[in-house]
Amino acid sequence: MSEIDALLALTSTGPGRFQAEVPDGWQQGRGAFGGLVLGLLVRAAAAVADDPTRPLRSLSAELCGPTQAGPADLLVETLRTGTGVTTLAVRLVQAGEVQAHAVAVHARTRDASLQWNELRPPEFTPAREQPLGTPDEAPVFARHCEFRPVHAPLFTGGDEARAEGWFRFKQPPQQRDAAYLAMLCDGWWPALFSRLTTPRPTATLAFTFQPLADITQLDPDQPVYHRARAVAMHAGYSVEFREIWSPAGELLALNQQTFAVIR
Repeated sequence: MSEIDALLALTSTGPGRFQAEVPDGWQQGRGAFGGLVLGLLVRAAAAVADDPTRPLRSLSAELCGPTQAGPADLLVETLRTGTGVTTLAVRLVQAGEVQAHAVAVHARTRDASLQWNELRPPEFTPAREQPLGTPDEAPVFARHCEFRPVHAPLFTGGDEARAEGWFRFKQPPQQRDAAYLAMLCDGWWPALFSRLTTPRPTATLAFTFQPLADITQLDPDQPVYHRARAVAMHAGYSVEFREIWSPAGELLALNQQTFAVIR
């Protein structure tokens, strides 16, 4: 079992109820790395859906507060199970407070022949040709990651909020599923940092996520390509669109996040 497999492990404590152990050393500011929290929400919902013919199609989540190191309870409610769609609500609770919640939509395949992607794949620079580039301002959890920036200037006061580069966890999991893919989506720093001139603490408030590929066969030792653009900022809140691509140019996931610049 790798480190991430252990991070995402759940213990059943009753119908629709699970417990996870959030470790020290995975912090992002005051709380745990958001990708870890989201991965736990995804994993708990999947455990209750319990139907491989209905994979996760969409997740809409809010990170209400900082998840702390220690035990966390995950509570899952099945909102509806229809002929093709299962919709679930999941909450992560610590000390009686909801720190994160999500709605997960699991659904069967409708028509496998209906498939296209109008996003143009990035023009890759191979990962092996890019040097490692973890920023000095990186949060604690980044010690578990490898960043190879291609275009991701930090605090330069630039005229565009864009970030691109290769990303991987140093100890990838054996189980490669939507929970792991959600973690990959959240690994990079906010693209808005390229427009700022000095470091500012930020937090993800809202996170939507659409897995678009079967990643069970993805080589865990290969990085994924992260491409993001913060398209708007208003009153200290930024809306950012993220794409995750395989080294072969396959679109793996889409992600939208709302970031708050805390101060």
